[in-house]
Amino acid sequence: MPITKSAKKALRGSAKKKVLNDKQKKSFQNAEKQFERLVRAKKLSEASAYLSKAYKAIDKAAKNGVIKKNAAARKKSRLAKLLKKN
Repeated sequence: MPITKSAKKALRGSAKKKVLNDKQKKSFQNAEKQFERLVRAKKLSEASAYLSKAYKAIDKAAKNGVIKKNAAARKKSRLAKLLKKN
């Protein structure tokens, strides 16, 4: 446990940031999963429409530092590849 006043304050701040980061991470993971479900169900028109929503969630996570820029690019690339393959 933190002892100094500043360490206690830092702990509170990092706890708040963790909640926001986890929420954002869950958001883009759910978007990825939903997109993959649509592709696997052969609902390609719906999947192509949903692709932009998944991109938006991934880009937002990368912008806020939840995932790195190259990780976001890799995820987006794999989603597009999955859609094109089916």
